[in-house]
Amino acid sequence: MLGVGMVGYAFMGRVHSHAWRNAGAFFDLPVRPRMAALAGRSRDQAEAAARTLGWDSAETDYKRLIDRDDIHIIDICTPGDSHAEIAIAALAAGKHVICEKPLANTVAEADAMAQAARAAATAGVRAMVAFNYRRVPAVALARQLIAAGRIGTIRHVRAQYLQDWIIDPDFPLVWRLQKDKAGSGALGDIGAHIIDTAQYLTGQRLTGVSALTHTFITERPLPQTSTGLTAQAAAGEQPERGTVTVDDAALFFGRLDGGALATFEATRFATGRKNALRIEINGSLGSLAFDFESMNDLWLYETSQDQAGFRRILVTEGDHPYASAWWPPGHGLGYDHAFVHEITDFLTAVAAGVDPSPGFDDGAQIQRVLAAVERSAAHDSAWTTP
Repeated sequence: MLGVGMVGYAFMGRVHSHAWRNAGAFFDLPVRPRMAALAGRSRDQAEAAARTLGWDSAETDYKRLIDRDDIHIIDICTPGDSHAEIAIAALAAGKHVICEKPLANTVAEADAMAQAARAAATAGVRAMVAFNYRRVPAVALARQLIAAGRIGTIRHVRAQYLQDWIIDPDFPLVWRLQKDKAGSGALGDIGAHIIDTAQYLTGQRLTGVSALTHTFITERPLPQTSTGLTAQAAAGEQPERGTVTVDDAALFFGRLDGGALATFEATRFATGRKNALRIEINGSLGSLAFDFESMNDLWLYETSQDQAGFRRILVTEGDHPYASAWWPPGHGLGYDHAFVHEITDFLTAVAAGVDPSPGFDDGAQIQRVLAAVERSAAHDSAWTTP
């Protein structure tokens, strides 16, 4: 049994907690995880979260998790500004690490994390970056079909990640809108996902990009406590506002090292779109299309068979990736299942003594792409190499 210590317990912490609780209930794991402790800055809030989410105990400092002999895995679910510090310390202490994406806030941090992971691997310590969309069954099936040559030579990749949760100008200035904490905005938060998904599916990497980024709303209300908001409202005052220091949207195109052309769009201002990660790949023999808002469907067109157009594959059959562990055919999966698959794959790699995928080197490569996008956008869409 391997003890797990998780740092952070907000949105991602809740999703990861669900995955740690349920991986062993549905998959035949080679090693069982124990949810030993979570860490957060507030003792009261951390203890409450531990009780709610199923952790045995709580700490107020991630260093206490690393020091504990009963903890073998550190799960990092914090904002990006703390990823490098926590991961490097955990790896040096011989703890396996799974870290939320993007890997870091800068290329220098990501490279330092990748170097630490390579050094730790010589002692059997493993590290993985948590790009959960790889573990959606339809995405995993698409990768299998592409690898088998079903759509031929890849010509085009077009990827979008569309959300709308900050379209209200009075939405508060949360940490995801502050560069010192998040690294970037839509680009790193959701653009990193479509970069990874495109490279994962095609087996190719971006060699250069030309980009635009834009911030639509440059100032937002500072976050307030409920008491503060009530007091301001009673006094007829407008809330104090702060500057948004990240992008709201990023558009870029690039070339993959296998010769394909690729376009990417990441925005949190696509009104009406809630979590639309979309990707279409066109090849010489066919095409594949996927939209996470219909996550159990994969659309396939093959020139040899489907002259009338795309056909829908409902990815819930027992021989589809991951699906045999779950429900009868036609009983769809949801967002949370990808994280259960992620934890299952991570534990399987750790038990086998092999590096899980994607590793920190993969995360660092994506960080270089993100940095290239920012540099290109800062220089009038100049062609920029990662």
